Amino acid sequence: MAKRIAFLASDAPNAQTARAALTGRYSNVAVEDADVIVALGGDGFMLQTLHATQSLSAPVYGMNRGTVGFLMNEYVESDLIERLEAAEEEIINPLAMKATQSDGNVHEALAINEVSLLRQGPQAAKLRIWIDGRLRMDELVCDGALLSTPAGSTAYNYSAHGPILPIGSDVLALTAIAPFRPRRWRGALVRKESHVRIEVTNPEKRPVMADADSRSVRDVVSVEIKSEPNVGHKILFDPGHGLEERLIREQFV
Repeated sequence: MAKRIAFLASDAPNAQTARAALTGRYSNVAVEDADVIVALGGDGFMLQTLHATQSLSAPVYGMNRGTVGFLMNEYVESDLIERLEAAEEEIINPLAMKATQSDGNVHEALAINEVSLLRQGPQAAKLRIWIDGRLRMDELVCDGALLSTPAGSTAYNYSAHGPILPIGSDVLALTAIAPFRPRRWRGALVRKESHVRIEVTNPEKRPVMADADSRSVRDVVSVEIKSEPNVGHKILFDPGHGLEERLIREQFV
């Protein structure tokens, strides 16, 4: 049975050109009617597509028309149907963020890669970290901190010298960004089921913003983060090029 494909593309010219070529070759349906969604762009567009289609049952198969393309497959116009038939599915649970601002407003968002807290001004942030209701760090002075999923562990987390986590592992990476005090703290691994709460101390003098996959909330005083098991993003990869293989390969370059 032929697959009904919805082609989505970023605004980049090469992604738009690819979409025109593929729709002309394989036809195109609305995302609501698709058996599979093909995303054309980079990792940022892949994250946008996964968030936008999370209520749909169709999995997403990415083809790289961006730069890094960690979540994408190689772009090839031919044999797409055969590649989709052979593709392997990975299911990723996102993080749920609940950020409270200084005025009392509360914002909620999901993050496939990571939830990060970042200093908003010239002075370092001062953070207090709770894990499952227990105070674990009374004061972390830093540019910020983030909690990463295994899928996102090679992104901002890795740039901040956090660990790469194997796909399917039941842990999340809590990583400091440019820590000043304690100087030697290099982060922690917490259970996937853990409830992480990060409080901002002295937010008037040292304002902090929170970010969930590039959706930002300014002037936060606290952020609560936990894995969301009821949401599963389905991503397709060519055989032998899934997230597990990519995460292992990334550690030997």
